[in-house]
Formats: sequence, C-alpha cells, structure tokens
Amino acid sequence: MKKLIIKNLDFKKMNGLIPAIIQDVETESVLMLGFMNEQALAKTLKDNYVTFFSRTRNRLWQKGETSGNKLKVIDIKNDCDNDSLLIKVKTKGPTCHTGKYSCFGDNPGITETKFLSSLFSIIEDRKKKLPKNSYTTSLFKDGLKKIIGKIAEETSEVIYSAKKESKKRLIEESSDLMYHLFVLLSYKEISMLDIEKELIKRNTAK
Repeated sequence: MKKLIIKNLDFKKMNGLIPAIIQDVETESVLMLGFMNEQALAKTLKDNYVTFFSRTRNRLWQKGETSGNKLKVIDIKNDCDNDSLLIKVKTKGPTCHTGKYSCFGDNPGITETKFLSSLFSIIEDRKKKLPKNSYTTSLFKDGLKKIIGKIAEETSEVIYSAKKESKKRLIEESSDLMYHLFVLLSYKEISMLDIEKELIKRNTAK
C-alpha cells in the first residue's frame, strides 16, 4: 500500500472533512460512503481498520465497533484533487447497519468472474456466525479432519469424472471440490487475497 501523506490532502473544501468511498477488495463493489477528518484518517492508518467522523454524533467512530463487522484496510488512494479517498477493504460481515451486504443493497454486483470471491466471503460469514442447519457450519464444527476428508473425496470424484463421465459431471464435481477447498482455506485463516497474491507473484516471476 502506497504511503498516504495526510498533510497533502485538502480538508478545507468540506470544513475539515473528506469523503471516503469504501470498496470491497474482493468483489470490487462499493460498500458505503463515509466522512473522515484528519484524526479519523490518522486512526485508520494507525489501526488498519476504517474509522470515520460522525457528523450527527460529532465524534470518531470505528466501523463495526458495536457489531464487530469491521473494515480491514487493504489499500488507500487519494484522487487527483486530493479531496476524496478510495479505501479498499476486507469485510467481516455485512457493512450496512440494516444487515445488508452494502449500504446500496444486498446484491454485491457479482459477475461470473467475481462470484468465487463472493462465495468465499459467504463461507467466511458462515464461519463467524455458524448458523443452524447450514452444511458449511457443520464442516467448521467437525473440524480439519472432516474438511480434509471431503476434499480427498471430491478430488477422487473429479478425477473419475474427467476419465469416465461427461463434461457436465466434471463441472459439477469440480464445483464441489472448489467449495470444500474454500472451506479449508477459511478454516486455516487463508484468504482469497493471499492466494491471488501468490499467483500474481508466480506469474510475474516467469
């Protein structure tokens, strides 16, 4: 993340405040718009979690301070006029106080290429909340041995379908394998971003 120099930003246009657009680093969807003063931005940079200035309560507040749904900062960029910010974050549950994915609604604007990141976020949310009657919950509760066993099982089915079955069956079995792999990564505290960084590093090394 490029170092952000607070003194270079223009807080005067909005009487000491600057708008901050919050974007999900995985889905690239806009989650919310908040405002920061210099103190809020400084705390955000120090803690690595988004802190805003509340215009109604006239105080600093860290997003998720009561709900636990904090916004972990991955990157911060200022615009060309130095009077607004784009903050890319990793979410921990819904962003909106209504319980929706974002302040602009439940649909994160997923395209086919972004669905895998969204699926991983859903699995992460299941891990945190452990809702009843959820297969994902049962995997997390049963632990590593059960999750690894399912991956071994699904891997065998992928191999078999590749050799003996139709393209449709291979797609179905591959989907099962990817889902269980995502559960394993989440269980081991590995994010999609971690995997993406490793793949990018390998690609640039070639």
